[in-house]
Amino acid sequence: MDDLFFEYQVLENDNLDRIDRFLTDRIESLSRSTIKKLILEEKVLVNQNPVKASYSVKTEDLIEIIDVDFSETEIIPVQMDLDIVYEDEEVLVVNKPSGMVVHPAPGHYKDTLVNGLLWYINSLSDINGELRPGIVHRIDKDTSGLLMVAKNNLSHDILAKELQEKTTKREYIALVEGVINNKRGRINAPIGRDKANRLKMAITSSGKEAITNFEVLETFDDSTLIKCILETGRTHQIRVHMQYINHPLVNDFVYGNAKQNDFGQFLHAQTLGFTHPKTKKWLEFSCDLPQEFIDYIKNKRIKNV
Repeated sequence: MDDLFFEYQVLENDNLDRIDRFLTDRIESLSRSTIKKLILEEKVLVNQNPVKASYSVKTEDLIEIIDVDFSETEIIPVQMDLDIVYEDEEVLVVNKPSGMVVHPAPGHYKDTLVNGLLWYINSLSDINGELRPGIVHRIDKDTSGLLMVAKNNLSHDILAKELQEKTTKREYIALVEGVINNKRGRINAPIGRDKANRLKMAITSSGKEAITNFEVLETFDDSTLIKCILETGRTHQIRVHMQYINHPLVNDFVYGNAKQNDFGQFLHAQTLGFTHPKTKKWLEFSCDLPQEFIDYIKNKRIKNV
């Protein structure tokens, strides 16, 4: 399977142009000559097919760049107003806002959580490479909530092992489409890359084990507020699993019925618990829903009355 380093679905209000110029405007880390070289090497795909540099971009085109080594890209520290929930000499816990990318990737080299962390602290683990210092686990760009960050490699190893052994506590709040009649449920379905669309993950027999438990918190006329408890941590796990049972996340334009939007899916990593890598004491943290999420639920309640 090719490694996917950039993906973008063209919007109606985008300035349509030749694909080499279109990509140059969106990926600040790549020159136009580099992009042309990638096109010649057939590493730029449109709707999963290689194109020429003169190809005219169209609305709803899915553009992907594959098999590109960005390891030598310099990551610049950027001053940001980070919401640090907890910090000591070994680890810190941060509340990531919706819309922020966790680590640098093509198109995002100055606005990620890692950029902010590098400004805030100069001691982070490097196990996951120069692009992901301190990052033990990640959440999607449009998912908000708690992440643990390792300050050194020993702590990183211990925290990563906890994740593998499924002893880390991770609870999410999600708003899904439709009314779920059962009070709780368990979804055990393997997840892998969607063979028909690299942009997505899918339920597939060749995928990795993925288990999501959920509990209904509140129901509305056309949606349900749930708490999801993860036993595994696959890419897009909650989004794929809820689509699988025909209750995709509200506002999810990839796995749901929404059009592309600014806020993204209503999914929040509310609770994070783990054993401290040095003291061995159990730590557990919770954070409030983002204001957009709170306001949306309030409007649902008003309409339900």
